[in-house]
Amino acid sequence: MASEDRKVMCVTGASGFIGSWIVYFLLRRGYAVRATVKDIQDEKETKHLESMEGADESRLRLFQIDLLDYDSIVAAVAGASGVIHVASPCTIDFSRDPERELLNPAREGTVNVLKAAKENGIRRVVITSSISAMTPRVSGLPEAVGDENCWSDEDYCRSKELWYPLSKTIAEKAAWKFAKEEGLDIVVVNPGIVLGPMIPPSVNASMLVTLFVIQGKIPDVPVDHFMGFVHVKDVALAHILLYENPSAAGRYLCVEAATHYNDFAAKMAELYPEYKMPRVSDDCLPKVSNMKEASKKLIDLGMKFASLDHIVQDCVQSLRTKGCLS
Repeated sequence: MASEDRKVMCVTGASGFIGSWIVYFLLRRGYAVRATVKDIQDEKETKHLESMEGADESRLRLFQIDLLDYDSIVAAVAGASGVIHVASPCTIDFSRDPERELLNPAREGTVNVLKAAKENGIRRVVITSSISAMTPRVSGLPEAVGDENCWSDEDYCRSKELWYPLSKTIAEKAAWKFAKEEGLDIVVVNPGIVLGPMIPPSVNASMLVTLFVIQGKIPDVPVDHFMGFVHVKDVALAHILLYENPSAAGRYLCVEAATHYNDFAAKMAELYPEYKMPRVSDDCLPKVSNMKEASKKLIDLGMKFASLDHIVQDCVQSLRTKGCLS
């Protein structure tokens, strides 16, 4: 149960894959939630939130925001004791104008949320970043992700048009710069490939990419993005753990283990031989050894991660429930 001084939480991107689970667990823990959505008139964004246990006890309020509209963010943050910032553009499509459609909203939207938090005396902001802010051609470690000290190479991302990793990298760097200059307490979660049961009615980007792979298609994203998998419930719980733990600081890699795309394909073949998962050449995979406790910082705080078997099984079951797989 949340203590009285931290019972009101603002969650941006609340209607999404990760955000919905964060709202679900916050409500179960006794929090009141100020949840932001892009279109409050769209039942695909709101209905699944409003049907959660606790939502009908006046503990859930929905706010429509635009990440580039500061005033809309202030309205959602006002009255909260903490913020979990999940909202960020996410697409598997190549962007025609990545600066306008992806990079600027990610960077400026994050700064706007932090400004609103600072203005309203928020004690801590937990930010959802990504392992992709650590992986593509890491500076000083050319073909591997090491730990929370690693950053993706921005020039390499631009040269290869890796717009999503670039958006997460520049948004997170902007957040750390703001926090340092303004004295705001932030903590960052860097999840791997997030899979598991979907609360929203629509299939999100990571589950859609996984669906393509299960259907036998090589993913149209670099396979070094598949550097560890994590259950969506664990990601949600990690955000809450980091908000509630006063000793939490810095970045937190959030994966079940440091594994490669081919490890996922092998596990899928073992559990579901009816699906013909494509493999890729080992030469295409990042040169890093598998590590069971890659997320040691979170584990040291008491985090326990679902196994890869559990992640794969819940992923397939959810895709079947949504009618995407037979």
